[in-house]
Amino acid sequence: MAPRSPYVIDIRDLGRQPGAMRRLARSFAVPAGWQAGVVVVPADSALDADLRLEAVVDGVLVSGTATVTFTGECGRCLDPVEQPLTVDIQELFVYDAAGEDDLPLVDADTVDLEPTLRDSIILGLPANPLCRPDCAGLCPGCGERRDNLPPDHAHDGIDPRWAALAQLSGAASPPTETDIKEK
Repeated sequence: MAPRSPYVIDIRDLGRQPGAMRRLARSFAVPAGWQAGVVVVPADSALDADLRLEAVVDGVLVSGTATVTFTGECGRCLDPVEQPLTVDIQELFVYDAAGEDDLPLVDADTVDLEPTLRDSIILGLPANPLCRPDCAGLCPGCGERRDNLPPDHAHDGIDPRWAALAQLSGAASPPTETDIKEK
């Protein structure tokens, strides 16, 4: 644990008396590398945490919310996306790791919130962000944004899925997109 890290919080004021509680509202700078796929939380951007630290029998329970802004590209139209994300946080930091290997530890009356906040935020990032819920995406024929095209936009190219069938039936040409839409 890096004692100078802003994510390391001193909890001596809680003591080990179950029921003792304090609030922590703090803004942290996000370190580099917080991303999932094409979605990134920019380095040095703000992470606003509103947390409650509560002493319990086995350790310190940290709960609350964390808010960041992520960037990426829309999964439908590839436009840039920048949106806020708020995730719920709940983690038990134990005094003694006996039998609890997967839980974080209280170390010298401090807790390191960075792994908990990082994991919660990365797991909360969308796999396929959208610029807006009703984004129509791109036209597969020409690659233009469907929102910028007229409603009757169509391509008269041969649908390759029907090409082999047309050859078998002896038809002059396979159906086009327009032919299929008309039927």
